[in-house]
Amino acid sequence: MMRQQMTSNGGDPREMLAKPEEIPFARLIDPQNYDCSSLDEEIRADQHCSQLLKQFHHWLNEVRQEQALDAGQWAAGADYFLREFLIGARRLNIFSATAEQLRQFGGNWYIVNNLEPNIVELEPMLKGTALFYQYLTEQGVYTAQAATLFTAETEALDFYRQRIESFHQLVDNGYRDWDLSCPVR
Repeated sequence: MMRQQMTSNGGDPREMLAKPEEIPFARLIDPQNYDCSSLDEEIRADQHCSQLLKQFHHWLNEVRQEQALDAGQWAAGADYFLREFLIGARRLNIFSATAEQLRQFGGNWYIVNNLEPNIVELEPMLKGTALFYQYLTEQGVYTAQAATLFTAETEALDFYRQRIESFHQLVDNGYRDWDLSCPVR
C-alpha cells in the first residue's frame, strides 16, 4: 500500500506542484515588481519574469508569427539572460537593463559560467533578449531607443566569437587581462 507523504503543514505535496496563479499583466509589466534587494523580492521578480516570458513567447508565435522553433529558442535565450544573469546573478531590475549589460553577459559572464561556451548557443540568447526588449517597447513600458541599442549589440557577433575563442586559448595568467577587456561590473 502506498503511503501518502505529508508536507510540513500536513498537506499533500502534490498541492505544492499545482499551477501557480496567473499574475495580471499590469503587474507583470510593473518595474517595481522586479526590484531585487532581498531574497523574497528576487523570488517574486523571477516568478513575474517567468510569466512575462510566456507572454513574450506567445507574442513571438502569434503576433510576429515566427517559426515555433525560433520563437522557443529566442524566448529561452531571453530567459537565460533575464532570470539567470540579471535577476539571479546580479539582482538587477530587468526594466533597468542596458545594452552594455548584454555585452557583459555575452562577452564575459556567459563564457565563464558555461562548460562549453559557443556562438551557436549564445546567438539566440542575444537575439532573444533584443526581441524581448522590442516586445516591452510595443507594450509601452520600455523606450524604443534603449531597445534599439540591444538590437545593435546583438549584431556584434564577431566580438562575441572572438571573446569565446580567446577564452578557449587562455594560458597561464591570461585570464586577468581577458576579464579586464570586458568586465562584468
